[in-house]
Amino acid sequence: MISHRSALIGRRGLLALVALLALPGVAAAPAMTGKPVNTLGSAEGVAIRGYDPVAYFRQGGPRQGSPEHAVRHDGATWHFASAANRALFLADPERYKPAYGGFCAYGTSRGYLVKIEPEAWSIVEGRLYLNYDLDVRATWSKDTRTYLARSERNWKHLTARDIR
Repeated sequence: MISHRSALIGRRGLLALVALLALPGVAAAPAMTGKPVNTLGSAEGVAIRGYDPVAYFRQGGPRQGSPEHAVRHDGATWHFASAANRALFLADPERYKPAYGGFCAYGTSRGYLVKIEPEAWSIVEGRLYLNYDLDVRATWSKDTRTYLARSERNWKHLTARDIR
């Protein structure tokens, strides 16, 4: 039998946990998903350097997002260039999130997770892939199918410990 005091401590603990998770910068999602999201270079946990992932599809390339149109998803804050792009993301995040948590797709094929340059991107079969820089994207583009196969194989095993 649980005493009144134990139940009260349990409720207080639960309320403290809920309050903690509501604070900015505290994320529960990475523990749930187990996969990191690229927030490199952001003390605030902003994904893919603050660029709008929907813009690659809808506006044809990278667009800087705004904190005004931000949303928390998968333990990171995603910025969008407009409320319309934010709404599209919220309706179907899997369609718009970049592959491999927004880390460099070529790096993932090599077994590690590294930064990206938002201008180094490609969409392959409806999926957004980001690369370290334009030179790496050129390498990636020479044999995309091989690198994709390696990336898919490696991504299953990569964790936050593999971030460089």
